[in-house]
Amino acid sequence: LLLETSWQALESAGQNPQQLRNSQTGVFVGAMTQDYAQLSYAPEAINAYTGSGTSVSVAAGRLSYVLGLQGPSMTVDTACSSSLVAVHLAYNALRNGECDIALAGGVNIILTPIISLIESRAHMLAPDGRCKTFDASANGMVRGEGCGMIVLKRLSQAIKNGDRILARVYGTAVNHDGPSSGLTVPNGDAQEKLLHQALKTAQLKPEQIDYIEA
Repeated sequence: LLLETSWQALESAGQNPQQLRNSQTGVFVGAMTQDYAQLSYAPEAINAYTGSGTSVSVAAGRLSYVLGLQGPSMTVDTACSSSLVAVHLAYNALRNGECDIALAGGVNIILTPIISLIESRAHMLAPDGRCKTFDASANGMVRGEGCGMIVLKRLSQAIKNGDRILARVYGTAVNHDGPSSGLTVPNGDAQEKLLHQALKTAQLKPEQIDYIEA
């Protein structure tokens, strides 16, 4: 899925994947579950490729290997924020000159019931299978699956190359909630600080924000 989606993203960005070999192109992938690995750990199923076929680090590494990319390559697991943190790392790698192009995104596929059972028994899932964010009737989340990748460049380079620019990243920020009423429970004060940090990095004021996705 990552290979196919990344190839499509590069083509959509006007980048020939076959011409990126030996380039300083980075790969930053967010992934938090290992359903495929859970299917592969029965003793009779293990073979020489089990490790490279199930290691989360190889999710990014295989992209770099197949496309011949020599920039930073890593898989990130920060739970629900994994793909956004991958974009944050890609953004900073571009700013720091560690790569000239960056593939960033995330993937999640539901292949076994194990994670669903864990989250159900932790009372995280909505009993009716519907997500009701910010509503008084909100009573849990709903799991989803899919894959998404974007291609990032420094703006000056994208303009110079005449690339089709879909969006501009003004700034990113990452923090942890720290102490709260529970390990998986949000901390409103910490999240407010993060918004201030993101605005400061982007050199924007709150009234300039038109749309927020949560």
